[in-house]
Amino acid sequence: MFEQKNVFASKTIWGGVIALLPPALSLMGFDLSPSDVQGIAGHVDAIVSGVGGLIAIYGRVTAKKAIKTALKS
Repeated sequence: MFEQKNVFASKTIWGGVIALLPPALSLMGFDLSPSDVQGIAGHVDAIVSGVGGLIAIYGRVTAKKAIKTALKS
């Protein structure tokens, strides 16, 4: 019924990691301002987006089958 995907492809998991990162850093002794928290979230988002893009390109380049288009005119 449900399609499965890798846990790292889950936006929910990444959102949870981003949400937990600032409190975890605070518990480790880092003093974070709200702007620091926003910056961390922005950097993590950029890294995840970049890695996702690279994986998508790598997957297409190494694919064994062509993409079938279903455009009707």
